[in-house]
Amino acid sequence: MKPEVIIEYCPKCKWLLRAAYIAQELLTTFEEELKGVSLRPSAVSGRFQIVLNGECMFDRKRYGGFPEIKELKQLVRDRVCPDKNLGHSDRKTHPEPDQG
Repeated sequence: MKPEVIIEYCPKCKWLLRAAYIAQELLTTFEEELKGVSLRPSAVSGRFQIVLNGECMFDRKRYGGFPEIKELKQLVRDRVCPDKNLGHSDRKTHPEPDQG
């Protein structure tokens, strides 16, 4: 059975658009691997969590902010399909210096 992602966001904080953007990115990248991505308004103020099959992969309060989409895709990939190449999302932000 394909895994499912739930993005729980605080509607009072106006985080629906951020949650929708993340959902779009995950569905585009993992269209074959995910069952779906659901958006869930939270009753808890300030909450922004991303859950994969019941396991919290990301919590804004513990992380101290929001994830970079690149990091989030890597987290999902590592749990769902470790062999999947994420293209530019797998590349390091800064090139390694020459060791010559």
